[in-house]
Amino acid sequence: LLCMNKRTFLKTSLLASAGLVSLSSAWPQVSINEEFTLPKLDFDYKALEPHIDSATMEIHHSKHHASYVKKLNEALQGSPYKNKGLSIEALLQKLPAEETAIRNNGGGHYNHSLFWKLLSPTPSEPSTEFLAALKNQFGSLETFQEQFQKAALSHFGSGWVWLVLSKGRLEILSTANQDNPLMEKILGRKKLKPILALDVWEHAYYLKYQNKRVDYVSVFWKVLNWQEASRLYIQK
Repeated sequence: LLCMNKRTFLKTSLLASAGLVSLSSAWPQVSINEEFTLPKLDFDYKALEPHIDSATMEIHHSKHHASYVKKLNEALQGSPYKNKGLSIEALLQKLPAEETAIRNNGGGHYNHSLFWKLLSPTPSEPSTEFLAALKNQFGSLETFQEQFQKAALSHFGSGWVWLVLSKGRLEILSTANQDNPLMEKILGRKKLKPILALDVWEHAYYLKYQNKRVDYVSVFWKVLNWQEASRLYIQK
């Protein structure tokens, strides 16, 4: 209201009271996907050391992720998805495979945004409910970790490994490049909810671990934010 002069404010108020305009419409309305932005991390770049080094974190977040955000906003210009008020999740669910620029960069933005939330310098443990679900599905927490690591190490090339919730059951799967479980038209599956995500692109680990993906994958558990994963599971 401070940016309105008295005359404009009184005019808007009178129109609103007459039912001709709402007060909210007096302000600029920006769709969720009008301009996607790079999210801030909940920790410093150096906070995950020695498991993930600060140089990798800084480049990964401020260069790679920032590039996906920039190119996503550019790809949306002139597209039928512009100004639809779609969240990144809803956008990816609706997206057909041929929208490659939005697919690649939108996937990169969503995947990394989730990944950062699943990392933490503070040790934690899965909630009782989430741990019970993991044991019920995989036999034990250790067996789940072994199977998740196997999926990460056997994935050829760049991509992501996921723990998803599908029809009440936990499932491990992998996707190529920046694809993710939300892409219903691309994966041919519906209502997959991501719970865990691990980036297995080389840029996620090459500065510290070079070609040793196995070393990078093994330290994931040391920086995993189990509290966030548990929250995502409980919100099923």
